[in-house]
Amino acid sequence: QVQLVESGGGLVQAGDSLRLSCAASGLTFSMYGMGWFRQAPGKEREFVSAITWNGGVSDYADSVKGRFTISRDNDKNMVYLQMNSLKPEDTAVYYCAAARLRRTVVTMTASRDYGNWGQGTQVTVSL
Repeated sequence: QVQLVESGGGLVQAGDSLRLSCAASGLTFSMYGMGWFRQAPGKEREFVSAITWNGGVSDYADSVKGRFTISRDNDKNMVYLQMNSLKPEDTAVYYCAAARLRRTVVTMTASRDYGNWGQGTQVTVSL
């Protein structure tokens, strides 16, 4: 079965950086776009970033644009989210997800477009 395992979360101060990693197994990784979503307590899950199957196109939520960078390594079945200049409002559980449809040429920003999800990793940004 498909497994996605996030790592790299933790407790940091505002202005610090973290890099999240997502290790994928059970699917042909290079065929699928990947995305990062986050959910804070009492809030809806929201789109953070996405990348197409070959890394050709990336997309970001306005709230993280210019601070976060998504990347992938298809040889290692890994996707990453580099988070710089972290703010307290970035505090959330971050989830890695694999797209339902193979080899799309556009990124997808809706949760319904993703069929497999990791368990999440906690990111907490203090003042």
